[in-house]
Amino acid sequence: MTEVVKEGLRFELPIRVYVEDTDAGGIVFYANYLKFMERARTEYMRGLGFNKPALFDGLQFVVHEVSLKYYSPALLDDQLRVTAEPVDASRVTFAMVQQVFCGDKLLVKGRIKLACIDALSKRPKGMPKAMVTTLKSQLD
Repeated sequence: MTEVVKEGLRFELPIRVYVEDTDAGGIVFYANYLKFMERARTEYMRGLGFNKPALFDGLQFVVHEVSLKYYSPALLDDQLRVTAEPVDASRVTFAMVQQVFCGDKLLVKGRIKLACIDALSKRPKGMPKAMVTTLKSQLD
């Protein structure tokens, strides 16, 4: 696997653009940036010691809000850096600012808010205290 970089509180995951990520013109399909961001969030949580971030002891994490701004496209075979930086955490939700870079050029910036829900009832439920404490410790 490619090396994961932690720089202060900002986490970075390198991702290569493959044919499957692009449209017929060789440009990354807009929705695939969300997949890249999901991978970075998952690896970020894994780095904090939470190895099952999508399903955690009867809990699930679902995307509650997304806001993205596209600045420039990524192209086939580009080497990207996808960041994840926590900006808010409460008992039930947490939010991250995420960016996608090619070299030093910012391609996409987003804010993603996730909510913790009960896996069976699909209703909001508090995260484990250790997770809340850990996430809050990562805030500026």
